[in-house]
Amino acid sequence: MDAARLWRMASDWSADVIWWHVYPLGFVDAERNAVSEVSHRLPQLLNWLDYVVELGANGLLLAPVFAAGSHGYDTLDHYRIDPRLGDDSDFDELVAQATARGVRLCLDGVFNHLARDHEIVRRAIASGPGTPEGDWIKWSDEGYPWNFEGHPRLVELNLANPVVAQYVGDVMIHWLDRGASAWRLDAAYAAGADAWRPILDRVRAAHPEVWVLGEVIHGPYEEFVAGSGVDSVTQYELWHLTWTALKDRNFFALDWALKHHRELVKLFLPQTFLSNHDVTRIATQLDDPRHVRLAVTLLMLLPGVPSIYAGDEQGFTGEKQENAYGDDAVRPPFPESPEGLLPFGADLHDHYRAMIALRRRHPWLSGADVTTSAVSNTSITIHLAGDDQRLELRLNISDEPVDGVPPHSWQVS
Repeated sequence: MDAARLWRMASDWSADVIWWHVYPLGFVDAERNAVSEVSHRLPQLLNWLDYVVELGANGLLLAPVFAAGSHGYDTLDHYRIDPRLGDDSDFDELVAQATARGVRLCLDGVFNHLARDHEIVRRAIASGPGTPEGDWIKWSDEGYPWNFEGHPRLVELNLANPVVAQYVGDVMIHWLDRGASAWRLDAAYAAGADAWRPILDRVRAAHPEVWVLGEVIHGPYEEFVAGSGVDSVTQYELWHLTWTALKDRNFFALDWALKHHRELVKLFLPQTFLSNHDVTRIATQLDDPRHVRLAVTLLMLLPGVPSIYAGDEQGFTGEKQENAYGDDAVRPPFPESPEGLLPFGADLHDHYRAMIALRRRHPWLSGADVTTSAVSNTSITIHLAGDDQRLELRLNISDEPVDGVPPHSWQVS
């Protein structure tokens, strides 16, 4: 694999971005299902832009903002802002005010599947498989529309069809023209890497500086990046083994994850995270609240492109459950402005700010080489190296001091 080629795919600015990840429909406490009347709620995010900057982040990673049937991942119109959030003017104002603060916008592209009520799906079902309209979607061997992961209201698009690829590219370019800087490709893994390559080649020709993140749950990540043309993928492996190591007192698991992460960073910068809109929040996942700070320290010092799921920096809790409304706990409404936050998360917020500031002082950390030493179940030393710079991070989750590191604490030097 040509490592240099993969590195060139990444936009220059992406190595320095720290995303604040927001689920807008929940953030503004929108209706659970689609409405026709426009409610101008998206401007609520304007009240939080200074908060994002003061935190130290410089990117706003938005979950779906386009017209949808319910949770946002059942798109009805890729060219229309969801009426529950607002309209084009609200989006334009968000772009303008974010840009004025040096904050970039990443949009969530739900292109793998559509709501069953989307006009594209309606036409396809009416025409049937083997027809020009029908070939916009995938079909089962029995001649039924192919549902995404068994969800009857979500029908998969046929991204291998050139006209569908043209449509997806058109949508991406449209919103980049309108001021977005990046795209997250929802369920990118489902269509496969090859389906994305012609789409992204065309998008990148129109917007060479675009950064594209693919949602990929399982590896091999490097093969997906090389085949698809995305700049980054969701590093679920590191996410899982970070909280597992802290929860189970097993730093050997983290050591294994870091060895693999090191190899990935040689090829591209993975997106790193502790929580997102689909998983239990880190403050709930860890049974010892002292270890949340250690997880944050890892997120901010390890190489990659980090994202902070909105509320994590305030110690928000929430458990993802497998039922009809199982996402509600991790997608809560926020106050109108940061002034409405309760004071209980202030200490953790200060820790986030300190760790982000440390990363900002050492921008080489985004692509740092990672090695480890002195690994035990409850302690580990992580060595981070740039061209001529070094940092050493030592973690201790035992009940006794280890090499000068207090119990359930960390040191960096």
